[in-house]
Amino acid sequence: MKLRTIARCAGVLGALGAVALLIDPALAQDAATAAAPAAPPPVPNKGDTAFMYTAAVLVLLMTVPGLALFYGGLVRTKNMLSMFMQVFATLCLVGIIWVLYGYSMAFTNGGALNDFVGGFSKAFLKGVDANSLAGTFSNGVYIPEYVYIVFQMTFACITPGLILGAVAERLKFSAMLLFMALWATFIYFPIAHMVWYWGGPDAFANAAKALAAATGDAKAQAQAAFDAVMNDAGIGFKWGALDFAGGTVVHINAGIAGLVGALILGPRIGYGKEPMPPHSLVNCMIGAALLWVGWFGFNVGSGLEANQFAGQVFINTFIATCAAALSWMIVEWIAKGKPSALGLASGVVAGLVAITPACGFSGVMGSIVLGLVVSPICFFFCSAIKSALGYDDSLDVFGVHCVGGIIGALATGLLVNPDWGGAGIADYISKPGEMVAGTYDMAAQMLAQSKMVGMTLLWSGIGSAILFKLVDILVGLRPSEEREREGLDITDHGESAYHY
Repeated sequence: MKLRTIARCAGVLGALGAVALLIDPALAQDAATAAAPAAPPPVPNKGDTAFMYTAAVLVLLMTVPGLALFYGGLVRTKNMLSMFMQVFATLCLVGIIWVLYGYSMAFTNGGALNDFVGGFSKAFLKGVDANSLAGTFSNGVYIPEYVYIVFQMTFACITPGLILGAVAERLKFSAMLLFMALWATFIYFPIAHMVWYWGGPDAFANAAKALAAATGDAKAQAQAAFDAVMNDAGIGFKWGALDFAGGTVVHINAGIAGLVGALILGPRIGYGKEPMPPHSLVNCMIGAALLWVGWFGFNVGSGLEANQFAGQVFINTFIATCAAALSWMIVEWIAKGKPSALGLASGVVAGLVAITPACGFSGVMGSIVLGLVVSPICFFFCSAIKSALGYDDSLDVFGVHCVGGIIGALATGLLVNPDWGGAGIADYISKPGEMVAGTYDMAAQMLAQSKMVGMTLLWSGIGSAILFKLVDILVGLRPSEEREREGLDITDHGESAYHY
């Protein structure tokens, strides 16, 4: 009975509605709009979400124990525990800073300073909860924002940790903690913002659709809104610089900071006069292996989705590293008469560094060429250039990470070329709502890559020098000569890595 009554009422209302539309046809549009169901909110893909959990854990594995073992094995016995502590403590410190304000500085709008740094609208993760979403690189595809925050946090944690290799065995623990807090704040977060901050594919698509549909006076408003979306990005992104997983943000950034630190601190006591061989190449090789495993999370995870494109990043990361490891081994064999385990491990890291910015843009054959090329250049910087200039970059952070990162960043501008097997430039505007291949201009792309490389070198180089000097004034950078000779394990922590 209730159903028949409702049906009759609906029929009467329908008839009245039809009469109203005959009287005023303009009501038809309003009626259609009111009747149209609201678009359902996006739902994160469970596969992408699970994939990003795994990728974040793999990048954590790179730092501890990967980087800690790699660096720890390269220092002398008396500093093994100190190196492990410095890497571990840096991770913990930067992780806290990241959720307090680092994520906001890197991935929100910074107002008048938006070209260079974000703001504080998400400080203390304000407004973020379990239902918050972060866009990927595909239209309509999202992952939980908490997962995205953790994944990016692992990058923020490992990057300053790389610097430690350049100043190993002579940086006080207290000075290290203060410097890392300042460096993450004033160097890493801004560079990450410059390169990786943008509105996302749906923001681009919605603005382009609105502009295409607008007519008359609304056209000017739609154009202004479109321009605002296009300009809501870091300066590197607006230049068109490509950095898939951190050639500039991570490796050049940390590598040049490491060189500056090595120059400001000066060489280790006895450098060039006393033998300073690695105390455990086994630890070093285990660390390098863990870095390689974790790097798949680093690179493949930077695509933010478990889709068919992830396979390209996966194979590029694998094959470029193989090529670089073999290349370093052969060059060292020729130059020194024997291939060393340390040389092979160095080649692995050099290959991983170089492919990082290019892994999502290069073809497989281009990745092999990049791996073959990067190792001889890094080998030259770690041996001939370092010896000629006399600086004590303890674990060759500059020679591998900065030089390898520059090679990779510049090569990205070439290897993205579709004619060379590259992926091409993503275009989210010409067909709003669908990513298509855009126009590739080699000269323009190489200019964009060069500008971002230069910006990173200047920002991090000059900024790091200021921060090292400031920390030296406040707490002092180096321990006394007596403490340094005794080793930082005992003098900083009152413990020893080994008891024999």
